Amino acid sequence: MCNRVGSFILLLLLVFLDSRDCSANAQHDSTSKLSLNTVQSWAVKLGTELYHFGEFITRKKEVQDSFKSAQIESRDGEKLVQSMADDIRAMMELKISAVKRIVEAAENMAFDKQNEPVPEDYQFYNSKEMEEPYEEAAIRTTAEPEFNLENWIVRPPTKSAHLQLNPHFSNIPVNINFSSVHVPTNVYAWAPEVIKGIHWSEGLDTHFLNNYQSDPTLSWQYFGSSTGFMRHYPAMKWRADPVDIYDCRTRAWYMEAAASPKDVVILVDRSGSMTGQRRDIAKHVVTNILDTLGNNDFVNVMTFADTVEEVVPCFEDSLVQATLGNLREIKLALDNFETMEIANFSAALTRAFELLEIYRNNSGGANCNQAIMLVTDGVPYNYKELFEKYNWKYDTPVRVFTYLIGREVADVREVKWMACANRGFYVHLSTLAEVRERVLEHVNVLARPLVLQREKHPVVWTPVYANITDPKVADYLWEQRERAEQKERFMSQRRDKVLFNSEQEQDRRWRITQMKQGQYSELGNSQYQLMTSVSMPVYDLRHNEMRIAKLLGVAGTDVPLSEIQALMTPYKIGVNGYAFIVTNNGYILIHPDLRPVFQQILKPSYNSVDMIEVELFDDDRTPRNFSMELTAFRQEIIDQRTGNKVMNVKYHMEDMRRASRSRKHYFWTGIADSPFTLVITIPENYGRHRITPPPTDDIHRLSLTSKNISARQYLSDKWSVHPDWLYCRHYERTFSSPEEELLYFLERVAKPGWRWPAKPRPPEHHKNKPGHEKHNGEYKGTPESRERGKTSNAIPRNEYYCDHGLMQALVYDARNTAWFNKSISESASDEKAGEFIQRFGYIVAFLATHSGLTRWQTHPPREHETEKPEFGKQYPRAIDEVWYRRAVEHHYVDPLSYVYSVQLNTEKVPLNVSAAMVTAAHAVFHGDGHRKTPAAVVGFQFKHERLREWFDNITCTCEHKPCDETNDWDCYLVDNNGWIIVSKDTNQTGQFFGKIRPDIMTRLIEEDVYKPIHVVDYQAVCFREKKTTNPATMLITPLENLRLVMAWFIATTFWVYNSITIGLAQSSSDSYDEEYVTPTVAYQNYENDEETDDLSMSKPHTTRIVERDFEKLVLINRTRPTPCDREMFLYQLDYKNLDEKLNKPSKACERPFYVQLVNYTNMLLVVVNGLCRVPDVPIIPVEATEVQYNESLPCLKHMHPLYRKQPVSCIRNHTEESNIDMCGRGSLPPTKLWIVFGLLSTFRYIAM
Repeated sequence: MCNRVGSFILLLLLVFLDSRDCSANAQHDSTSKLSLNTVQSWAVKLGTELYHFGEFITRKKEVQDSFKSAQIESRDGEKLVQSMADDIRAMMELKISAVKRIVEAAENMAFDKQNEPVPEDYQFYNSKEMEEPYEEAAIRTTAEPEFNLENWIVRPPTKSAHLQLNPHFSNIPVNINFSSVHVPTNVYAWAPEVIKGIHWSEGLDTHFLNNYQSDPTLSWQYFGSSTGFMRHYPAMKWRADPVDIYDCRTRAWYMEAAASPKDVVILVDRSGSMTGQRRDIAKHVVTNILDTLGNNDFVNVMTFADTVEEVVPCFEDSLVQATLGNLREIKLALDNFETMEIANFSAALTRAFELLEIYRNNSGGANCNQAIMLVTDGVPYNYKELFEKYNWKYDTPVRVFTYLIGREVADVREVKWMACANRGFYVHLSTLAEVRERVLEHVNVLARPLVLQREKHPVVWTPVYANITDPKVADYLWEQRERAEQKERFMSQRRDKVLFNSEQEQDRRWRITQMKQGQYSELGNSQYQLMTSVSMPVYDLRHNEMRIAKLLGVAGTDVPLSEIQALMTPYKIGVNGYAFIVTNNGYILIHPDLRPVFQQILKPSYNSVDMIEVELFDDDRTPRNFSMELTAFRQEIIDQRTGNKVMNVKYHMEDMRRASRSRKHYFWTGIADSPFTLVITIPENYGRHRITPPPTDDIHRLSLTSKNISARQYLSDKWSVHPDWLYCRHYERTFSSPEEELLYFLERVAKPGWRWPAKPRPPEHHKNKPGHEKHNGEYKGTPESRERGKTSNAIPRNEYYCDHGLMQALVYDARNTAWFNKSISESASDEKAGEFIQRFGYIVAFLATHSGLTRWQTHPPREHETEKPEFGKQYPRAIDEVWYRRAVEHHYVDPLSYVYSVQLNTEKVPLNVSAAMVTAAHAVFHGDGHRKTPAAVVGFQFKHERLREWFDNITCTCEHKPCDETNDWDCYLVDNNGWIIVSKDTNQTGQFFGKIRPDIMTRLIEEDVYKPIHVVDYQAVCFREKKTTNPATMLITPLENLRLVMAWFIATTFWVYNSITIGLAQSSSDSYDEEYVTPTVAYQNYENDEETDDLSMSKPHTTRIVERDFEKLVLINRTRPTPCDREMFLYQLDYKNLDEKLNKPSKACERPFYVQLVNYTNMLLVVVNGLCRVPDVPIIPVEATEVQYNESLPCLKHMHPLYRKQPVSCIRNHTEESNIDMCGRGSLPPTKLWIVFGLLSTFRYIAM
């Protein structure tokens, strides 16, 4: 005991004398010159000690030995991409086969039952009225009292059903036994045509259910009717927040299947008579027409009076692709046109016909249907000579649709004739409420050639889209967020005006705003699920005795992109390689760098991101100045040719804070019978080969020879697998985690009788298959065949699927690394283990393999770590983790080095330095002499404060002690991308070195120690300030007051009129023109929410008076998220001749620093003389800044168009279409009759 006490006292004395000696020497000559040799010795000592610790704690040598028996095979990119394309095609065939069965069943049922009467007590499952699970009746609000009108018809209530959470359907409460029906807000469910469709389509439930049983990977199935309702399987409660604006007929899967691609010119009358409400209706008509267009359509909008002008000037004399970005630009421009002068219809029609003729002759645009949409309040005559000159002599290639606006318009003959004589349709509109339904008539007209030919059912695949009701919700959510912020500012100012107006508080709020606007992109897709859909049109096969060609609707199913990604087998591609899919337009369907979300909101143009906007090629060209080589490469991919090419690329990581250069090999091939092309990219050096287990290590065989011992014995504690990879999937059972599902299958593999399931293939499908007879003219099906049509031949169901190759690789890795679960102390002397643990404290050692397996161990072991998730739960993605990717990449710089990193400290994501962790990773390669490939990555993680202590101890020498707070030298550890890992000031940890010492970083860049990498983010979002008028200087004169009173009176009268018509419409069981749409302003209010959605907009004058009571500091600048390009310069250490660049002496304050590479690491030791004055050098930014163009982004893209491949299917004409007489539809019933009935009902209601 005495000896131990004596030893302890002696140790304390030595430490005290050593520290005193250091302090004395430092005080003796704190400003003496520091030698290069001293700095070099620090770098060598620090790096060597870290290296030996890493070798010990990760047991790297044992990990390398674990893969000795593995084989190395060459990675054939051409075979790999073809195999993946075949697998994806087979999956797509399954979905197409399911949709075909729905289409044929719907056509047969409609033929048989479309004219059957609907029972008066008929009930259906209404998606909006279904109850949530565990919803109590007592919780529901009291229903509003019913109108006590004699002609009010009481409808049967909706059917009730029990819903359960289902993980296959995104954990939404559903009922998989039947479907339910969604009816849009602007459609009356009990209108005769609507309820008939709901009634006969109920028979589709059998086919929905059989499809799901045959293919358990099937997602949502649906039939969207041309009358507006959508029957979807499984049944679910429809959520609408804030209002239900969903209409299936405006979704891409419906629009593109209902009609072939089209070129559209919209002509809007802006003469003096188109003022007030007529102008508003005209804008709403155009907006709704634009909502029916997709990426394969082309459009332009022109206004005309005495002259003809495009609403977007840069779109002059051209048609633009109907992408979300272009349509948004047009919609915003619609607010700017003014009404004046007299309309020159001749000039407008001539301009439209000539433009369409140019595109028709040059095979440009959609190269299929063409149409002119004329929006006006009347025409002087029919302009027959123009139609003869430009349309009729070419066999009428251009359809003309006319939209007559105005209730008091009496003469409609000329406007209607223009549509009927040119294969179009005429609509008379008098209220905003009826616009949506009437505009959709043109879709049915364009579908006529499809319906008349009957035989072909084009298969349509949509571009990527998110599972939200409407893309415009993004703008609404952003406005709601700004309103909430404005409210918070008002309340804060009222609570404490002095504090709110203080400079510190305003600076804090400004920084928060800047930080939020910096969050213009997010790596994850947040709560949104990205998907594509496959759909086909459904025809009315009845004989054409009514001289109409009716589109019943569109059937389809969703395909989540995650399901396609699972078939891309990323483990076969390897680290830093990936696969992506490009559409016929060159847009991305799937890509690991597709970033559709900012601040939990979808970006305005998220579904039209071009391939060359995510694949950044290293050619040092200016933004959007794409090379000929690159555009030719893009065209080959879009044309679905099979090929390969090696390219120099640059790519970013860690939320665009790190960048690197690489040389990658691209392989591509088209996916048959689809508009998609599959591309894989593989690193040129280490991507040529891949590691595989020996053939003798078959899982099932090993289990049988080991007396049915399951491979799960190798996975006991602290392990995880890649959550997004498809190891095995059970279609009838759910599991709490991927690890639990994997263990279940490892048990099954060990049992006798196991068979690896074959990949599912689509069933043979042909038109004579029982239960799917086709009708041609008259119905020829027998009663027996009609009975068979009620059911579908069930296909044998596979209850699970496994990827044999991936499972084989995983079990091999698990078996050969099972020893990693043993504590480090079991493989080393307790004395050595204790020494390292004492120095580093809490340590995590980890191992991640190419098969997606991650193992980790904590030292000392902690049974209950509650502060944060365990390492493998926090970083489960193995080869997709940043530390894995960087370690493999760095292997070719120094095969012995470890890559060190800390969490980055930015304004967007501040770092809690006290809890910061340092991560070190090292790539383990396996070779057979002349070939090698990455097998795993090992590493360790420890507290940042321990590295700083170690760093201080090494740089504290008895000669100078330069890095202590008391002397004049500042030391930094900076990683290979310029981010600070250790600094004297701990708050600088994780910050960019160019921000802390821009003068030193500038010198390092000038000396080519760091090289800039120019990165352009073509998916960025900028925040444009909204243009608002400020009438604060307007004097409220008596005339102005009179104008406001008159405006109020007119608006109130119009509101009362609409309310009356709504009530009368709901009270009538008959519809006008065979279908009646309940007018509602809910959708229109949302559509024009920039003008009418909140009090500050619906009552601008009152609000502006109130705003004057607040100081300007309270009001925020209203913004609108807008697609833009941002650029940044990131930095990477240049290892070429690095020693020569670094071994330079310090020259007083001319070059007041030393730089040395820390051995076996990716870090630089930078030692700076603190006595020298810091020059006034601008901070080197790594934040993205907007690229300034002379034009708006949509205009710039239009001026420099990129190649696209036109869709294959085009059906635009049919000889029998000339027999169809129906080409027009009026407005609501005559005005006077409605007013009379409305007033009578109102007086009666008041009298009660």
